[in-house]
Amino acid sequence: MTSERDNQSEPANQPAPELLAAARRAIIAIDGPAGAGKSTVARHLAQFYGLLNLETGAMYRAFAVKALAAGIPLDNIAALLPLSAQTTIHLEPTEQGNLVFLDGNDVTAQLREPEVTDGASRVSVHPQIRAWMVGMQQQLAASGGVVMEGRDIGTVVFPHADVKIFLDAAPEVRGLRRYDQLDAEAAAEVQPEEVVRELRARDERDRNRADSPLKPAADAVILDSTRLTLDQVVTQAEAIVAEKLSPSKLTQ
Repeated sequence: MTSERDNQSEPANQPAPELLAAARRAIIAIDGPAGAGKSTVARHLAQFYGLLNLETGAMYRAFAVKALAAGIPLDNIAALLPLSAQTTIHLEPTEQGNLVFLDGNDVTAQLREPEVTDGASRVSVHPQIRAWMVGMQQQLAASGGVVMEGRDIGTVVFPHADVKIFLDAAPEVRGLRRYDQLDAEAAAEVQPEEVVRELRARDERDRNRADSPLKPAADAVILDSTRLTLDQVVTQAEAIVAEKLSPSKLTQ
C-alpha cells in the first residue's frame, strides 16, 4: 500500500473537537497478521488524533534482537526468561514513526531484518514472555490516548478497548508488502516467494499457538486491505474510529 499520504507529516483533515477529545481518552486496538499494514494504519491514526502509537510488534522484535545477539536459542525459555528481566524497551515517537530503544540503544534499523522478524514470532509463543510484554503494554496504555497494534490487543491485552480493528489481507499480498519493506541489501539475498513462504509459516505459528492465538475479537471490525489502496484503508479506519467513538455510541 503506497500513497501520497506517505509524504505528508500531518493528515490533511482534522477530526471534529468532540471526536478528538474522545479519542484522547480511548484505546484503539489494531490486530492482524504480519504484513497486513497494521503499522501504517496505526501510525496514521496516531498522527490524525494526536495519540501515542504503541507498536507491540516492535517490542517483540526488539527482544528478539537481544536474544539473537546473545546467541540464545529462541525455544529456550529457561534462558529467555532471565534475559527479559534484564531488558528495557522504550518507544520514542517521531514524525516518521517510532524509534525503538533496547536497553538505551536505538535498534530501529534492525527490526525489519528477516531473522529478527522471524525471531519475534518465535519468542512470542512463550506464555512467560507474552505475560511480561503484556504487563509493559498495559502500563503504557493505562490512561488511554493510544493506538496499539499487534496480534492480541483486542482479545488479551485490552479486551475492553474502545475501538477494535482486525486488519487482514491475502498472504501473497502481505508477503510482497513485507518484501518491499526490506532494504536493498536484504532484498538482494531473498526472493519474494521465500518471504511469502516464511510469512505463511509465521501465520501458522501465530494462529495456532496455545497462548493468545491470532484471531479477531468477537466485537472487532474486520478490514480487508487486499484490494485497497492506502488512502482507502486509512479512510475506512478513520470512519470506523469515528463511528465507534461517536457521542451516541459512547453513551450507550
